[in-house]
Amino acid sequence: MAINPRFLRRLGSGIALTAAAGLLAGCGAGGSTEAGGDITISFASSQSEATPNFFCGMELFKERIEAKDLGITVELFPSSQLGPDAERVANIQSGDLDMDLQEAGLASVYPHVGILGAAYVFDDVDHAFNWIDNHSEEFRTGFNEATDMTIIDGWYYGSRTFSSNEPIRSPQDLAGMQIRFPDTPQYLANAEAMGANPVAVAYEEVYVALQQGIADGQENPVVGTKTASYDEVQKYVSLNNHQVSIHWVTMSDATLEKLSDEQREAVFETVKEIRPENRKCVEDETEEILNDWRENGPLTVIEADEVDREAFASSAEKYFKSHYTGDDLAFYESIRASAK
Repeated sequence: MAINPRFLRRLGSGIALTAAAGLLAGCGAGGSTEAGGDITISFASSQSEATPNFFCGMELFKERIEAKDLGITVELFPSSQLGPDAERVANIQSGDLDMDLQEAGLASVYPHVGILGAAYVFDDVDHAFNWIDNHSEEFRTGFNEATDMTIIDGWYYGSRTFSSNEPIRSPQDLAGMQIRFPDTPQYLANAEAMGANPVAVAYEEVYVALQQGIADGQENPVVGTKTASYDEVQKYVSLNNHQVSIHWVTMSDATLEKLSDEQREAVFETVKEIRPENRKCVEDETEEILNDWRENGPLTVIEADEVDREAFASSAEKYFKSHYTGDDLAFYESIRASAK
């Protein structure tokens, strides 16, 4: 990603070139010779301490960046301790919050982010990371210029699946089911694209809604279904993998301005080096949970080869090619084209 010109204007050309060469691809801010010194970085998330993106992501970042002895201390705030997603986005923009793991919340200030969560827009995890590494520069530059925030990288949260009281193997199986989706435009569009009847239930009320039959099912990565104990009130999990869920490691530009070149480079390098470890951790945790369900229940696992993924994906692509228009459609089609 191009270095933000707002930062480069403050630098002499020699320093600017050195800083640009030292930063990782995808960095959204350049260096400042006046920045540096001891700093405490607040790093927040909606994720609980029981999820891999905390113990194989946020905690690793804190441990490794502090070990570099560059004057950076990291304070972690999981489980929405600093407010819900949209509220934390506003705090990143203002500089009151330094770093965050964000997904749908970013769409409240930059709608294109929502398209990255469209059902089956990415074929799989490899496609998603290939797009981030090789095709996301224009997107991230536009995001930075519009929001005063920088997307450093993305960490894998898991692929979203259905859990339900009846088996789901094809779009036809969703007919008549009340499935809880997050109450955002993109998630509700995903429901329609796959033929689901969405139920808008607040995250804090999902367990009770499933328990009382207000909703027949919900969608989440396997690790999310397990950590929220939805497996206690559901009968099936279907590995249809309709959305590669990426949590974007996002930083306030106000914070980036306070960092020295060396501190900033260390932040970007550390986030980047954690990504493959984080992915493996998520995949290992997912498989461990699935194996436990396969052997002991309480959920019956409908395996990926039992799901008509082609029918789901075709339905979604047909829907989104008419749902999106203009720049949104062009962005969606560019992501799909990057899979080929």
